[in-house]
Order: sequence, then structure tokens, then C-alpha cells
Amino acid sequence: MTVYVKVVEAGSMTGAAAQCEMSTTMVGNHLRALEQRLGVRLLNRTTRRQRLTEFGTAYYQRCLEVLGLVADSERLAEQALDEPSGTLRITAPLTFGSEKLAPALSEFTLLCPRVKLDVVLTNRRPDLLENGFDVAFRLGHMEQTNLISRPLVAYPLTMCASPHYLARRGNPQTPEDLQHHDCLSFAYPAGDDWHSVEKVWRLIGPEGEVAVAVSGPMLINSSAGLHQAARTGMGIVLLPDALVEQDLKDGKLLAVMPDYLPPSRPMSLMYAQDRYRLPKLRSFVDFAMQRWGKHSPCPTCLEP
Repeated sequence: MTVYVKVVEAGSMTGAAAQCEMSTTMVGNHLRALEQRLGVRLLNRTTRRQRLTEFGTAYYQRCLEVLGLVADSERLAEQALDEPSGTLRITAPLTFGSEKLAPALSEFTLLCPRVKLDVVLTNRRPDLLENGFDVAFRLGHMEQTNLISRPLVAYPLTMCASPHYLARRGNPQTPEDLQHHDCLSFAYPAGDDWHSVEKVWRLIGPEGEVAVAVSGPMLINSSAGLHQAARTGMGIVLLPDALVEQDLKDGKLLAVMPDYLPPSRPMSLMYAQDRYRLPKLRSFVDFAMQRWGKHSPCPTCLEP
């Protein structure tokens, strides 16, 4: 059942094999054994794609329920132990996850060596309960949910460009000047209220907040791609400090109009209240709040 669920979620036997740490051939053997046992086909497979059968869809949902009950049973044993143990599933945005969270996790594993981490980095907002996550880092304003939401330090952005671009096109002095520059925009997936395809940048300056319509040669849904495009001189960007701080120190990127700052994004740590009893989750929440909590002794501890 576990292998079947991984095949459905990964979209391929190859992806499931990587997650299950087994060969693609063994994944196929599991699927064939399961279909033979049930006497019903679960997937229609070709060399290029796979598609769930009607029964396969219903069986996938039932597998999630059964595996959830198994996990709940294992949590009972975890709660009986004082030492954090078991698998902790974490989801976080791509840039924060790769630049800040991942480097910090080595410290957490030293503190809790019996906890195995399962980390999913995505700019989407997967449902914690439906997808089996224990805890999530979330950017943007949160809607009312039945989850506990703990405020973290704000996630700042910097407007910057390469020295090559500024030498070629000049350095803008006012927000209105941006309308005559190549401004590269980040397209967030549906559900995130930060940027949209309308490409309007909001800046906070001496006269308060101003909104300026910008345009440029590219709209992209990858911070890493936007970062590389800026470094090659393609245009002006708004990017998280976590991604560009080293380039700013090294002079590979330069801050643009430092008197006009993009508003910082709120960030939260979210988890289900009933799971907080688990030592592994409680230990991680304490670790995360000490490192990135809004009232942390170190307000700039977005540093890894």
C-alpha cells in the first residue's frame, strides 16, 4: 500500500522508487503483486504515462486512511517515549527551505538523532492533514484554519540588479523610473497573495507606500531562475534576502533605490494541535521558534 501511494503521488514508478529507496523493478513487483491479490487493475500504464483506473482512485483514498491509522498507532508508541524519534514530515517554501531551513536541520539532527526528516520544498501550500505533514513553514497571510499558527520573523525582500545592467541602463532614482527599466517578475502559484501576473510592485518610501506598474522580458515561477537572470544582467528583480545577501556582499548584485523597500512577507509555523504531543514535533517547534520565532532573542536569525 505504501509503495502504491508513492507511485500515485510521484506520478511514476521511478519517482516512487527514489522515495521508497528501492529499485524501479521492485516497485513494479509490488504493484503487480497488489493487483494480483486484489484481482483488479489499479493503473493503466504505458511507456510514457500512467493513469489511475476508477477502482485505483478509490483504492488510493482507502490506502491513505489505512496508512494513516498505522501512523497513528505508531504515534502512540512515540508518545510513550521521552526521547524524540520517528519520521518528521516538514514542508517549506523553496527558497527559505533550501537557503535557510536545510542548513539549520543539521543542528536539529544533532539535538534529536533518532528523528528522521522527510522534507518537501514547494511554493504551493499542501494540506498538512491530507498529505501527512507534521509541520509547515508558510509565507503570506494565513486564512483561519484549525491549525496552530506561530508567527516567525518577517521574510524580507531586496530590489537589486547586476552592476552590468545598471551600467548599461542607468540606476533608477524613483519608483516611476522603474517603468523605463526591465523588471523581472516572479509568478507565485494560485493561493499566494504576494505577486500576481499584473506585475505591480509595491514599495515603501519616504512618502509611504507606492504602487508602480512594471514590465520586462520575463515572468517566471522560480526564485533560483530569477536570481540567475538578475546576475547575468537581464533586469531588476525583487528577491528574498536569503537568496541574494551573499551576492550583495560580494558586489555581484547591487541594491536599487535603497530608500524604497519592498514590504516584508509575514511567515508562520503551522501544525495540528493534537500532534504537538509528539516529542519529535514538540522538539522541532521549540527549535524553529528559538531560531526564527518573531520574539526570538535574535530577530535577524534568518541566518543559517
